[in-house]
Amino acid sequence: MTLRELKALLGEHGGLHFRIQLPDGEAVPVSFHVTEVGRVQKTFLDCGGTLRESVTCQLQVWVGEDYQHRIETQKMAAILGKAAAYLPDESVAVEVEYEERVISQYTISGHEVSEEAVVLELAHKHTECLAPELCGLPAIPRLKAIGEVPCCGPAGCC
Repeated sequence: MTLRELKALLGEHGGLHFRIQLPDGEAVPVSFHVTEVGRVQKTFLDCGGTLRESVTCQLQVWVGEDYQHRIETQKMAAILGKAAAYLPDESVAVEVEYEERVISQYTISGHEVSEEAVVLELAHKHTECLAPELCGLPAIPRLKAIGEVPCCGPAGCC
């Protein structure tokens, strides 16, 4: 999901609760805080020697001791609005950073809207070789994930 899409979603559904669902179907506790909105720029050399760059909007989510805390869509939209000065390109992907035993980063795979809440559905991020032909890897067709298990190639899923 891009920043533009997230802002539009929040704007269309003002006054609802804002929730986050982890890839395993569990919900982030409803008392979560958004402690950071970051512009994360990564410049790197891939394994084939190509210089690459990526930019994302990263939301850091944290659960504190104040169990009565709740975020609504209008509040989340206001938080994103404050970040507009350093996130002018709304076409960047939004990712969520959350700690549950370890700090993990997730992509947003979709959302659900009910009468009560807008729920962002998260998916695991995965690594991949960006230059398989230079690394001597066989051509592997990029298959979509089946459920939450990513497919590894023609032989099936890992």
